Amino acid sequence: MPTESATTVPRSATEPAVVAARDIVAVLSRLRRRLREVRDLSGLSPSQTAVLNRIDQDGPITSAGLAQAERVRPQSMAATVGVLLERGLVQRTPDPADGRRQLLSLSQHGRAWLDDRHRARDEWLVATLDDGLSAEELATVIEAVRLLERVAQS
Repeated sequence: MPTESATTVPRSATEPAVVAARDIVAVLSRLRRRLREVRDLSGLSPSQTAVLNRIDQDGPITSAGLAQAERVRPQSMAATVGVLLERGLVQRTPDPADGRRQLLSLSQHGRAWLDDRHRARDEWLVATLDDGLSAEELATVIEAVRLLERVAQS
């Protein structure tokens, strides 16, 4: 019996579901790339930006914890963290539970950097939606987001 590869769809899939799935993946990829372009004009790599976002999301964390969370080798994470430390975006503090370990957290500069990037992203997206879509189209986008959230939660 043949197995399904990553590029095939279940035989029971309807044509509209197949088209929607392919379109969603393509559009989300383009939108993610565009948002990344808008918010990151600082010269940080996508992996460096991802680490800042991870630290922001998870709070103080070890370099080993970051490597595991981001699914990269500890050596690669050490290089990424080194750049962020050099630029003053993160800081190291001793782990109160284990003084041998160091925790990484956002510095004030890192917090401001992330806030600026998020603000730029949000301003671009709001302006693009306001300028490019009618009220009816915006309502459709809002409903589509609700439906996509249901898909994401399934």
